[in-house]
Amino acid sequence: MHGALPKLVIFDCDGILVDTENLANRRLAEWLTAAGYPTSFEYCRKNFSGRSMASVQKEIEEETSVRLGADFVDRWNAGLPDLFAHGVEAVPYVHDFIEVVRAAGIAYCVATSARVSKMHITLGQTGLLPLFEHALFSSTMVGRGKPFPDLFLHAAKTMGFPPADCIVIEDSVAGTQAGIAAGMRVFSYHGDPCSDRDGLVQAGGILFDDMRELAGLVPIH
Repeated sequence: MHGALPKLVIFDCDGILVDTENLANRRLAEWLTAAGYPTSFEYCRKNFSGRSMASVQKEIEEETSVRLGADFVDRWNAGLPDLFAHGVEAVPYVHDFIEVVRAAGIAYCVATSARVSKMHITLGQTGLLPLFEHALFSSTMVGRGKPFPDLFLHAAKTMGFPPADCIVIEDSVAGTQAGIAAGMRVFSYHGDPCSDRDGLVQAGGILFDDMRELAGLVPIH
């Protein structure tokens, strides 16, 4: 058990609710390499997971002479329905944890770097969309995405809870940093073999590697 009873549980989407990170980072590595930024799936998985494509493009173009094009983000988003049309599954056992939160009468929402349109695709594919349609928060709604705290603070404020009463369920270093910066307790999932476990520890997350463990870690009873 870690701390007081939370009043709001904020879920990240990709890698926490839906298993999309591997599909997306494989395609991202291909796109970046083709654009003249030779990279690997492993590098993208470690360094770009949990971040918006706008921030990835900005970093690459600031640090190198590679130019991804003014339409990079739009082309990326246009390709997502095809990418996720087959093969998106819910993260194992996350549905059970959501039901525990619901049964306890605790408020919950999703806050992610992804656009709302992408959430409709991925959450729709996995049957989770009806559980979250009431509260979908995207980094497109704030000035700065993860690792800045803006998105989580916006979600908490909109839902009507102070940051200290919120917990965040994340899987990326950027997202864990964002939650800690927002003054929230962060539970960081490293169930994927590609997860940056050391980075999550350094960011300040409470680590777990199986969604079935989470109900025992979070004080929701």
